[in-house]
Amino acid sequence: MIAALRSLLFTLVFYVATVPFVFIALLVGLVDRRWLIAVADAWGRFFIGSAYSLLGIRTRIEGELPDGPVLIALKHEAMYETLRAIPMFDAPAVVMKAELARIPLWGWAARRYGIIPVDRDAGARAMREMLTAAKAAAREGRSVLIFPEGTRVPPGETPPIRAGFAGLYKALGLPVVPIALDSGRLWTRAMTKHPGTITFRVGETIPPGLPRAEVEARVHRAINALNA
Repeated sequence: MIAALRSLLFTLVFYVATVPFVFIALLVGLVDRRWLIAVADAWGRFFIGSAYSLLGIRTRIEGELPDGPVLIALKHEAMYETLRAIPMFDAPAVVMKAELARIPLWGWAARRYGIIPVDRDAGARAMREMLTAAKAAAREGRSVLIFPEGTRVPPGETPPIRAGFAGLYKALGLPVVPIALDSGRLWTRAMTKHPGTITFRVGETIPPGLPRAEVEARVHRAINALNA
């Protein structure tokens, strides 16, 4: 009962407070995209603080976080890591489903921030657009973050790496930093979230230029290191 009440309070506080963040981002984004990125970073930090103070969820980072630009391959089990990644990786360009970029107002701010929307039904065209946007982000000195399994998965599941990861790896020529996590234990798909510590385990950096099969195997093993 306590966890349910805390979860309800978090939902009210975070989403109500998100509204002014979005409007501020819209205003400053018209002037300078760097200001919008700063607002997004503040929003991410507000999320972290709210999750800690209202839900009792904290983060433990095992290993050294990367200095960009790199290709970050992150396990995806919950919404938590999507927002936690903004301040954690210094405003990465995140590859995410195109539907999110169509959300009124928020979608414009997200595109202006530099997310990389991918329409999964668009085939080769989606891949070309993703690569173009990712290359532009890398030229700006930003890391590119992708969920290589393609979507959010329940704890313990280890689906294969999707083709988009290999395309990015080859096109960008950046080192890959694979990161495992266990957010799905606490940040469930149900309304109620649970207190505790979410671990981000940073794997060994993988150099560019490896054969596709090798890099996919190494990334898959590293991002699922906490599933044992």
